[in-house]
Formats: sequence, structure tokens, C-alpha cells
Amino acid sequence: MDRRSFLQAATALAVMTGAGRLASAAPGLAPGDAALRAEAARDARAWRAARRFVATSVGRVAVVERGRGPQAALFLHGLPLNSFQWRGAVARLAAHRRCIAPDFLGLGHSEPAPEARLDPEGQVAMLAELLDKLGVDKVDVVASDSGGAVAQLFLVLHPERVRSLLLANCDTEIDCPPPAMLPVIDLAKQGKFAQEWLAPWLVDKDKARSAEGLGGICYARPAALADEVFETYLRPLVDNPQRLHGYITALERNALHGIKPALRASTAPVRVLWGMADDIFLPRGADYLEQAFGNSKGVRRIEGSKLFWPEERPDLLAQEALVLWRRA
Repeated sequence: MDRRSFLQAATALAVMTGAGRLASAAPGLAPGDAALRAEAARDARAWRAARRFVATSVGRVAVVERGRGPQAALFLHGLPLNSFQWRGAVARLAAHRRCIAPDFLGLGHSEPAPEARLDPEGQVAMLAELLDKLGVDKVDVVASDSGGAVAQLFLVLHPERVRSLLLANCDTEIDCPPPAMLPVIDLAKQGKFAQEWLAPWLVDKDKARSAEGLGGICYARPAALADEVFETYLRPLVDNPQRLHGYITALERNALHGIKPALRASTAPVRVLWGMADDIFLPRGADYLEQAFGNSKGVRRIEGSKLFWPEERPDLLAQEALVLWRRA
């Protein structure tokens, strides 16, 4: 595999959409992109201030909560992101749900115990305990990327706790992990991924925004990515590479193998939103999910959107969530 292909595979783990410090001073930056960078810089500071830790048997879980009310929504992020991925969606949905956005064990700011399982089943167990600690019985789940695999397992293992499920581009039984992730997993098994790929993007944010960087691969509008976005996502991973590598290597096994009968048996309404310009999870995943669930509410295919489109298009995500929640 050549360097370009390897880089494209590695960026299955990308950054997020945003804004940046002194964005208006960046040469050649469009006015709209400058505004988005400035907004994301503010959001990053506010999200950091809102973060708290919940002690569980498998470690301290970093969580941000917004909104109140008798019903709750659980937001599950992708790799190598953290709960900050959902800032736009949460801002739009906090008036309708108690929005709970945790960092997975091994990603973001969560601090897994030495014996904690970092595979999808381990994440499901952590989420169930976290919800118990927060006094939440049932949730509407919103998930993307590797978080989508965890969401499907959560639906199967805890069907009584899922009111509805909204999935964006993510793992499916036929792509778990997707082929693009295999070289990433191999590098993580060698303990090299964080320093060889993520650390250089922290040093050079313009490189991270380039066509061959995190932004160019996983976002339709990489110029809008703020420096603070890269820092928010990648800094805790570079500082704690063992956690990250443990999370990635745990993805080598197909955790969704044989799950389809259980998905078919589920009565929870499920809606799928799929960015069709995604090079990591290919369109066949949307085709599979369209007929996988017992109470499918269909698939919306979004042209021109890449893997982490939910960050770039929070209005669309929020609109779809509200429609699905009314059905539930």
C-alpha cells in the first residue's frame, strides 16, 4: 500500500468541523470558514468547561450533559473523536431531551481502569453502568462511525433501554471493521499510530486540513476546521497513546458478526443517514442497514457528505432526530 492510500486509511479516524483562533487572519480563508473557525474555538472552551467525570467500575468516564427533562438522548462518537463531535446537534436538541455525550473508554478524556475492556462489548457495559449512575433508564441513541457498532450492540444487549436509534455512517455486519481500517489497526498493534500519524497533524494544522489530511478525507469543508478542533480531538490521544492503541486493536474482531437476526427482532424505530461521499464506509453499508432492522424508518442518502458530516450539518441531524423521536 502506498503512502497516500495508507494515509487515507488512517484518516478513518479524523478530526472535526470548526473554527479557529485568528481565523480572519488566515490567508485565503473564505469569510464563512473564518466564522465557523471562530465559533468552534468558542465551543471548544465551553465544552471543556462543561466536561465532568463519572466514576464507574471500569474507570472515570468523561461526560458532557446539556438540557433537562424526563427523556434522555445518548450520543456516541466516532474514532478518533470524542463527545465534542456532537456539540452542534446537542445545542439544537437540548430543548427536547436531556442530552448525554460521553467519551468512549480509550478515546477522548475518559480514563479507563487498567483491566477495562475497550472493545465494543466493553463500551456497551460501560454505557449501561453510566446510565445507571446518571439515573437514566431509557434513551434515544444517536451514533456515528465506530460508535454506530456500539449502538447496534447496545440495542441488542439492552433492548429495553433504547427508545429509538439514529445512525450515521458507521460499521455494519458486512464492514466491521471496514477494509480502510486494517492498516490503521496494524499500526496500532505496533504501538506507532499516535506518534506517526496523529502527532504530525497536531504540529501542522494546515497539513491536517489538506486533501491528504484528516480534514480533507473526512470532511466536505476542511478549511472550516479550527486549530482548537484538532487540539480537542487529538491531544488526549497523543498524550495517552496506549489507550488509543488499545481501542483500535480491539476493533480487529468483527463485533457485529451474526447480529442481523437480533436487529430484525428489535421493535425500536431506527433511521439511517448516510453521507454518500464517504470513502471509509462505502454505500453498501447503507444498503445493508436499510433492510436490517425490524422497525426501519428508512435511509436518507446525503450527497456530497463525508464520514463526519454530522458535525458539519447539525441542523439536518437535529431535524431528523426530532422526526424520529416523535415516532418513538
